[in-house]
This record gives sequence, C-alpha cells and structure tokens, in this order.
Amino acid sequence: MRIVVLGAGHVGRAVVDALHTEHEITVIDTDESRLTPLADRYDVRTVAGNGTTKRVLRDAGIGETDLLIACSSREEANLVSAMLAKKLCKAIRVIVRTSSVEYLDAWREREIDVDFMVSSEVETAIAISGLVGIPAARQTDVFADGKVQIVEFDIPEETPQGPLIGRPLREADIPDDSKVVAIIRGDQLILPRGRESIRPCDRIVVIASPGAARAWSRTIAAGEEEVDDLVVFGAGQMGTTIARVLLARDVRVRLVDADQGRAVAAAEALPEARVFCAHAFDPEFLERERIGRTSAAVFALNDDAKNLYAAVLARVHGVHPTIALVHDPAAVAVYEAGGVDVAINPRQVIAEEFVRFAHDPRIRQIAMLEGDRFEILDLTVRPESELAGRRFDALPQTGTVIGALIRDGRVIFPHGDDVLEPGDRTIVFVESRRAALVEKVL
Repeated sequence: MRIVVLGAGHVGRAVVDALHTEHEITVIDTDESRLTPLADRYDVRTVAGNGTTKRVLRDAGIGETDLLIACSSREEANLVSAMLAKKLCKAIRVIVRTSSVEYLDAWREREIDVDFMVSSEVETAIAISGLVGIPAARQTDVFADGKVQIVEFDIPEETPQGPLIGRPLREADIPDDSKVVAIIRGDQLILPRGRESIRPCDRIVVIASPGAARAWSRTIAAGEEEVDDLVVFGAGQMGTTIARVLLARDVRVRLVDADQGRAVAAAEALPEARVFCAHAFDPEFLERERIGRTSAAVFALNDDAKNLYAAVLARVHGVHPTIALVHDPAAVAVYEAGGVDVAINPRQVIAEEFVRFAHDPRIRQIAMLEGDRFEILDLTVRPESELAGRRFDALPQTGTVIGALIRDGRVIFPHGDDVLEPGDRTIVFVESRRAALVEKVL
C-alpha cells in the first residue's frame, strides 16, 4: 500500500515505525529537521513543505496514493490536506487527527468529507475509563463492542504462590471466560503453554470478558475496588474530555487547575463535576480536600516533569492508583521508576487508530503493546484460510495466540477441542513483526 503521512511529530513517527516494513511511505513536514532522522532510520521517502498545497501533495505522489494519514499537530492543516487529497485522487482514503469536538460532530453528521476522524483526547479518555474499571491493570483496551477486554497486568514482586501464581497454567485457577495470551519476563516473551506458570514480576497479557477481567484484577490486587471517585489534575482540553467521559460512566469527578480561567470554563462546561482552582503541587490543598481518600487520580498537565512530580506527591498523600499522561515516550521509564502506576501516551493511543487503516481491511480493531513489540488484532477468518476447519490443538505453533472468537454474536474463549471456522472474528495476540504473516494465513 502507498501511504502518505502528514506530520513527522510523535504521532507520525509512531505510525511510520509500525508500518514502514510493509508499505511504501512518504512523510510530509514543514520542518526538515524532523524528516532527516526518519529518512535515516526507516526506508521512507520524505518531502519538506506545506502539505496543504497542491504542489507539495503532488510532489509526495498523492495521485497514486492509497491512504493519507493527516496526523500533524495542526488540525486545520490536516483537514485542508485531506480535502485537497480527495480532489486530487478519487480513490484515496483519508484519516484525520483532530482535537476539536465540533469537528468530530460535524464529521459524524457527514458535513466533513473524510473517511475517518480521530481525537487523541477522546481516545485517551476512553482508555482511562477502561483502566478505572480494572484498578490492577497497567493497560487495557475494549474489543468487539465491549464484549472482550484486553488487559495487561504486572504481577507484584511480593505476590505469594497460590492457586493462580506459581502453578502450571493447566492447573492454575484461571477465571472463566479468559485466556492468558502472553507472559513477558524481562525482555523474554513466553507463550502460555500448559506447563508454563505465572511468577512474581511477570507482565501478563489476558484476553477476557469484562467480568473475568475484573476477577483477574481482584486476584492480583486484593482489596482494591473499582474506582468510583476520581480527581483529574489539569482542566485543559485533555483533562475536561477525560472528565466528561468518566462522568458519563457515573464516576464522581473532581477537576483541579491552577489557572482560574480554565477552572471557570470547566465548571461551566461540566456542571456535574466539582471544579477547584488550585495547584497540583499544593500539599495543603491535597490535605484539605482529602485527595488521598479518592479512588484514583489522573494527571493531565501539559508537562511531563510536572505530571511526574504531581503524581508522586499525590501518592505520598495516599492516592492509588495514579494515572499520568506522558508526552515524551522516553519519559515512560522515568514515570515507572518514580512510582506512577500507569503512564498513558495520548499520541501512542491515537497512532493505533491510524495504523489500523493500513492493515488488512478485515481488521476491525488493533491495539499495540510494549512499545509496539506486540499487537492485538480483531481479524475475521477467510473462507479459504488454510487454518479454517482445524481444531485449536492442531493449529501450527507460530508465536501467535487466538485469545477469543466472536461467532454469531457469541464470545468463545477457545480450548484445544474447539474448531476455527470461516467467518469467525478472532482476537489475536501476535508479535508485530509477524502481524502481516498472520493476516495472510487467516
């Protein structure tokens, strides 16, 4: 597939990193200093210039392009580029990044002629709402219209051996309607065969029903309850979107911002929330408002260092879990070392949506894990697939695990004697480097 990416920032780089091995990619950006590292690291073509002009789009080969991913930080430029691309190439598909709720609403009402529009704020808020329901998770995603949940757990070092930990998986007390699809031990990926066991300090990936995902959380983090009272620090566009999504899911929200103008605007926009004009670094405020008694806190400030300090300070005052947004991917390890429970990169969240459009059209959804080392795919089995009609215990060992099937609207967590059928929607765990092979086989 021929793909043009508008924008060589964090999102554009994540898209290129995920797609460059399988597609012909051209990247457009006005800043040549952003393009040079991409050209040096990846086998991609770069065009320095304004992607909102016909000349630059033509220089990028838009007339022979299958997909335009307009993911620059300037949403008006993304829209203009997308609309021009539609004029210059009738067969092209375009997907646009936006931060505007108004643009999203206009697109949903078919007033904007693009194929898909994605908001990093909305997607991040949805990701956080999933984490709120499963306190022990470090990452979660919802597939198949909410029927299947993908959850990544860290097993605490002090976890004792028991019915689930330290026993061979074939004997372990694994919650019904769930399947362990990966054990990550340091840098090593261990496929979860029956003789393998989950150990303290492991990171595991589980595919489960929502109820089973919560059962896993209760087992791993005994005593932690589902979050129903949460504080969001930062009342900018990201923070208010997160608050709005959580309020819609009946979570009580307090919104805190040091800027009076933003606090007033948030209070007017979200009358159901309690809004405070206060500093995230003010220990007296944390004590006075008993922030430590809340179920969780989200840190949506615009600076990684501020998010880290505010999260650590809140944790000192008793807040757990802490969920902090990270804008520089390199800061994730610093967050984790500093004691932040969950770090979410909004640019990575939105990049997953863009990547999905460059995969096989049968893929309805995709999630990327562990810095894009692994993917979860929602992929439908072709009638002519060589694997169709075979029992699961007879499928070849390819480093891929099918964690769930959706068949006739039912979710099946397959066992060895189940049979893979044409038309099944499979929720598949796969190493990213093998994703294209899985698409071809299924």
